[in-house]
Amino acid sequence: MQEFNEKVLELLEERKFPQLGALLKEMNPADVAELFEELPRENMALVFRLLPKELAADAFAYMTPDEQTVLIEKFSDKELHDVISELYLDDAVDMIEEMPANLVRRILRHVDEETRRSINQILNYPKDSAGSIMTMEYVDLRRGMTVEEAFDRIRATGVEKETVYTCYVTDSRRKLKGIVTVKDLLLAPKDSLVRDIMETNIISVSTQTDKEEVAAQFEKYDFLAVPVVDNEQRLVGIVTIDDAIDVIQEEATEDIEMMAAITPTDRPYMKTGVLETWKKRIPWLLILMISSTLTGSIISSFEDALAATVVLTGFIPMLMGTGGNAAGQSSVSIIRGLSLGEIEYRDVPKIIWKEFRVAFLCGIALAVVNFVKLMLWDRLSAEIALVVCSAMVLTVIVAKVVGCSLPVLAKRVGFDPAVMANPFITTIVDALSLLIYFQIACAVLHIG
Repeated sequence: MQEFNEKVLELLEERKFPQLGALLKEMNPADVAELFEELPRENMALVFRLLPKELAADAFAYMTPDEQTVLIEKFSDKELHDVISELYLDDAVDMIEEMPANLVRRILRHVDEETRRSINQILNYPKDSAGSIMTMEYVDLRRGMTVEEAFDRIRATGVEKETVYTCYVTDSRRKLKGIVTVKDLLLAPKDSLVRDIMETNIISVSTQTDKEEVAAQFEKYDFLAVPVVDNEQRLVGIVTIDDAIDVIQEEATEDIEMMAAITPTDRPYMKTGVLETWKKRIPWLLILMISSTLTGSIISSFEDALAATVVLTGFIPMLMGTGGNAAGQSSVSIIRGLSLGEIEYRDVPKIIWKEFRVAFLCGIALAVVNFVKLMLWDRLSAEIALVVCSAMVLTVIVAKVVGCSLPVLAKRVGFDPAVMANPFITTIVDALSLLIYFQIACAVLHIG
């Protein structure tokens, strides 16, 4: 692809537009959109005008908001109308959501009244709902149609629809009554009625359903599209697999950023400025820095004990690091289970009991290895080794219990479980591991 892009840039620089147009004509729309990320802004409109009309519209839908904005600013009114009219409704809505207000007004002036009304309707749904990512472009059939009549309707209306493979059977009030696939229709006799071959056990989502739950339906049932209904079970749109994949990718990216203590952003890393990146990271760093002062306070409160047995200081990083790692293992496993719907709040007792047993085995294994090292390699006293190893076992147990329970509790009260991953949990576990360590040291060594 890189070599192909270089060839395009070479033809552009040499102004060999006929050859460039012929080359672009053979490209996939997604690859064309990727190419535009490499183009100088001043040449984007020129290259776009070399594309065939249908390819241009398809590629436009794949482009990032930055490239779309540049092109819209360069478009004539006719070019803007041609591109917008070729976009699927959900793609048009996605584009409008990212545009400045002045460009949105210009775009809406160049769409017909029905499309404008549909766009506004979708924009009025909550941002994270099924209604916000659905399209109203679907094929609807009636129960009394024959297979032949159904195909006539698909041919008549399907050209402008995002998908024709799955058709939705509705009544006169648009209430969803069934679903039938083109495969079912192809395999049925021409005079068969749709009502006799349609599937009535319908899985649908509400316009207010969270889009992450909608994506989970695709993952669970292997859907290509899922119908969206209102409170009266009237069909108002469908969510297609491409939009579900986008949601899955967005949610995964958001979880990764939250787990790394970064405020999520919709913009790609390479298109995010330094100042914007700083704004996303600094609040969490400040919170974690301030919370980390708790560990300093704990160390200061046991200053006398450390002064009496200086060797204890050398094991603080090991205990804190091991505790943080142990908590991270548990929290990531639980957060992933929550995102996949494998874990619910009622599972907390089972989770804690399981993690407790795992932590005990891990803690004992780490303590045994550590004890051997302390006695044979470091040649410390048995009392010091006992303190360090006992603290190790208890730290791992506490860390894993904290790591597995906090994400579930966070989701229970309405927070994103990813907030409770590293490094937030690590900060909590650091403080607890120090308390455990110093309390055991004071008890065993009679200091403090």
